[in-house]
Amino acid sequence: MDNFQSPTSVGTYVQDRTLEDIPAIKHALSLFCASRMVESEEYCKESDPNREHLYITSGYSLIQAIKALMSFEDKDLQEALTHLNRGNELAAAHRAPVTSFSAKVSGLIWGAKRVDAIRAMTAVQRHAELLFAETTFAKALVGSIASGSWLGFVREALSFRVMINVYLSLGKYLKTVDNEAAAQGLGQRHPDIDDDFRSGVELGVGASNLILSLMPKTVLSVVELFGYQGDRNVGLEMLYGVGGWEKGAAEPRISADKEGLRRPLADICLLCFHLVLSSFVHQGVDIPLAQQILEWNLKRFPDGVFFLFGAGRLRLLRSQPAQATAFYERAMSIQSQYPNLHYISFWELAVCNFARWNIPQSLVYWRKLRSGATWSRACYAYGVAACLLQIGSGTGSEGEEAREGLREIPKLMNKIAGKSIPIEKFVARKARKFEAQGGRLALPALEFAYFFLAIQHAPRDVILQRMMPEVDAQLARLRESEPNTYEGGKGYWDDLCLAQFLEGVCMRFVAYPDRDAELQLSDAELQVAHRERGPASVRALRALKAVVENAHTIELDHYITYHAHYELGRLYACFGNRAKAVEHLKLVASGKSLEPANKSRKGKYSMQTALVVRAGASLEGLGDPDAN
Repeated sequence: MDNFQSPTSVGTYVQDRTLEDIPAIKHALSLFCASRMVESEEYCKESDPNREHLYITSGYSLIQAIKALMSFEDKDLQEALTHLNRGNELAAAHRAPVTSFSAKVSGLIWGAKRVDAIRAMTAVQRHAELLFAETTFAKALVGSIASGSWLGFVREALSFRVMINVYLSLGKYLKTVDNEAAAQGLGQRHPDIDDDFRSGVELGVGASNLILSLMPKTVLSVVELFGYQGDRNVGLEMLYGVGGWEKGAAEPRISADKEGLRRPLADICLLCFHLVLSSFVHQGVDIPLAQQILEWNLKRFPDGVFFLFGAGRLRLLRSQPAQATAFYERAMSIQSQYPNLHYISFWELAVCNFARWNIPQSLVYWRKLRSGATWSRACYAYGVAACLLQIGSGTGSEGEEAREGLREIPKLMNKIAGKSIPIEKFVARKARKFEAQGGRLALPALEFAYFFLAIQHAPRDVILQRMMPEVDAQLARLRESEPNTYEGGKGYWDDLCLAQFLEGVCMRFVAYPDRDAELQLSDAELQVAHRERGPASVRALRALKAVVENAHTIELDHYITYHAHYELGRLYACFGNRAKAVEHLKLVASGKSLEPANKSRKGKYSMQTALVVRAGASLEGLGDPDAN
């Protein structure tokens, strides 16, 4: 659909004619989406060597932000901030001048403008508002990561607020003029509003609503005090509107040659929601529609690495990890310009191989991440160690590799906005447990795979033929032992509860495959699966109930109790027992302690925030009024 022929060369900069540069930045964006990132960068630099063109400078700064977020390297973050500051300053210089003192103070603090003020702006000034919001958001995001401190995040919080207010103001303006056009019989979209501006407003307002709607209730209640409300339906509707997407339509209403500048970004935002965030939310998720968006963009950008990532994620959600692997491998093979993008493929391939229960191959990718990626070195070190311990490499050079990696985890931990990363806190606890138990962990790779939903997305035969034998072997060792003689008297009850928990999870997905799975089974295999559903569900229920009953015996892995209640809630939902499902899910969503009163434990349990969000989403999916 795109031929990538360069538009007319960019001429001498003239402020009043700066919107004539939009074809140039569209060309740069198309190159970027087609995995020709370096060409996109070079084109921007050649077109605007003095960094004075509004759209080209801002666009280039956003490319640098993406590069920095892929690497997390200090030098990349600082370079991105330099470019973002320039883009933000240039956008601010093109905004409409503020006349009154009160308006200046309001604009400085909140960034908000009235509809009449926006109506009085020139087209250039309205576009400058958009670019100011975009660069403000990117600058705040990169700045909060670069600072690594809570105070740095607080400093940037005002910028996020400014950005949202700008988008809300532009959204009100767009809605007002569209309503006026409809009242005058001019159609649903005001003819004087150009598609490039419209796509930016709809992307910004839509994404803001979507992000706010994903916040936990406790956080959202605070945000609403400042007048912000995140409506997921409104957010999705606006993002769909950028590309003209409709459920069931083979083609979007808006073609590539009639689209606004930010249409590819809106499509990527939608794919992230449906294919990535769907792990934590239910309302609004539409996998078939996401597949439509994905297939259309893959026809347009067949070598587009971001859309290949989406195709891999879609296949994983369909419980087809082998097909997902092929897309991630292609994503690596078609581009070498941004090596850090390979780490996304490595991560997804490590998880896909968990879902295939090919632990030696998963180990290959954890090692690749450990040697080069910088997002979460502690997590990668644990991935390597968990795989080695799972396949029994506890001795020799590989055993030493596992022990050394676990010892290093405390020194490898990162902080974002001054807060530790939840998965890193989990692996740090497991590393401490490894040392406390004299160099031993039970089912470490399967436990790790659970947190990345690899069991949930594993094919049914993989669960039965590869995962469950490992669980059964662990249960057999436990049942053949006494608590005081098992492994030197250390960790019997924790290991028993973990093994029973993983048994329950595995058998739940044998009985009731994930909602988005596409089972590739013959008629005979389907009949067998139907016959085995009853016994599998009974075994899952018995195992998870045993975990809850033995919760008082857990010494270190306290998270198991809460996750067992969550999995019980999901299992009861599969049974159609809504009352019991809501009961267990509400216990988790409440955030209250579910442990015996005599258990004194400080701090949160592992992965608490993620589990509370998932429990709330499950309640929402069951139509529980308290979940909203």
